[in-house]
Amino acid sequence: MVSKLVRFIFFGNYFIGILAVVLTIESTLQLNVPFNSLAYYALIFSAPIVYYTYAYMGVNKFSNYSNPRAAWYVKHHRFLSISQLFLGASAIALFAYLFFKNLHHILHLPLSYWVFVFIVLGAAALYYGLLPAFFFNLNLRNTGWLKPFIIGFIWACTANILPLILLKIERGTPFPTDVLWVWLFIKNWMFCTVNAIMFDIKDYAIDANLELKTFVVRIGIRKTIFYILLPLLSIGVISLLIFAYVRNFPAIRVGFNLLPFLLTMLVAFSMHHRQRILYYLIVIDGLIFVKAVCGIIGILIAPDLI
Repeated sequence: MVSKLVRFIFFGNYFIGILAVVLTIESTLQLNVPFNSLAYYALIFSAPIVYYTYAYMGVNKFSNYSNPRAAWYVKHHRFLSISQLFLGASAIALFAYLFFKNLHHILHLPLSYWVFVFIVLGAAALYYGLLPAFFFNLNLRNTGWLKPFIIGFIWACTANILPLILLKIERGTPFPTDVLWVWLFIKNWMFCTVNAIMFDIKDYAIDANLELKTFVVRIGIRKTIFYILLPLLSIGVISLLIFAYVRNFPAIRVGFNLLPFLLTMLVAFSMHHRQRILYYLIVIDGLIFVKAVCGIIGILIAPDLI
């Protein structure tokens, strides 16, 4: 029963919706800005699930059953179709509600906010090649080494930009001018990029057959771990320590924010040996959840130093 529930949450991408919510809450607390409306949180829970599940809905009974996830999608295709329909309709309804409720403020949104909106939507659309080919024939998901940076960018925008745009629309809250916002955005971008590169290790054989030049395909698993993952994580740790020193963050908050980086390094070392797909989904995606929870705990322990 527990095993079925775990597969349901992770194979069905429902954990992705949870990640979007907790990352947004972490960013909100760290920037000391008001919380968004419940409708917005419901939207960012449902929309990522539909977005990530979209790639797997084409799996059919002729798919490779040696892939446990593909087999799970075939077995639960009817349920997932209903789930996609329900969550998709919910996301559209929530978006329409927020749009028409705040139409006046949206129409008077400053140009700089619209630039952010179109950058985020453009990256999300190009990731799956959703724009018409005659308009812009590019699928960022197939760009090899660029793919993890795009994934990390989309997640950083979800956690650090979209909530602030909605706060401006719903409450008139201005965009933070503190350099802390920029640092948090880059930290989320790089952390989620490392996370995506670790997922590319899972898809090494498939990407190599498709001649998709990811970091892992280009230089191998060992060099990806030692020349890309560990250096990026080390840079993250050093920048965190420097920023914490400059901003005079208390040691306990620094400790909580360092923990996800150290855990990610440990997981990176474990990537030498091929693991089951659930390992990647639970442990690697779980690192993002741990990062968000540690960030939330750190700010709750020392709320006066923002």
